[in-house]
Amino acid sequence: MAPSQARERLLEAAVEQALHGGIIGQSLRQVAAAIGTSHRMLLYHFGSREGLLVAICNTINESVAGSLDRWEDPRALFQHFTDPEAWPWDRLFIELYANALFGGSGSEEFFEASVQRWIDALARQLVEQGTDEASARVQARLHLAVARGLLLDLLATEERDEVNRAFEHYLQLVGQAAERPPGV
Repeated sequence: MAPSQARERLLEAAVEQALHGGIIGQSLRQVAAAIGTSHRMLLYHFGSREGLLVAICNTINESVAGSLDRWEDPRALFQHFTDPEAWPWDRLFIELYANALFGGSGSEEFFEASVQRWIDALARQLVEQGTDEASARVQARLHLAVARGLLLDLLATEERDEVNRAFEHYLQLVGQAAERPPGV
């Protein structure tokens, strides 16, 4: 097996392990044991535990970023991420996000991919729908913050109906605000 194939296989196994058992609190030896390899193989392919975390972050961000251009409908996008089948991915994303907040490995790269890339893509969609660029970036950041906050609430409470109603209410508020004349 070529080194790049072995690396991809190990990364895929590490992501799968992280989805079901978390990753931040585990040592490189623990991760290696869980995926059926040695810590030396992980060191060879990723350089360090931090290198493995960065690779996992990149994989998660690439997977999630593929969703950005698939749905222009905010409801469909929200439903995709709040589907119970997506919860392991959502939990891992939040775990990696928290790690980055505390200055963990690859923080800048993680935030670039998971915040800026999302804001850029959402803002582009809003501009295509007729929103001016400055307002589009502000709205994109707000949409992202509300959706991620509700996702965090959903994962903590599993109150899917309540969270969906809150998201619908938010969309109504945003729609009402867009329809109001300036200064009202």
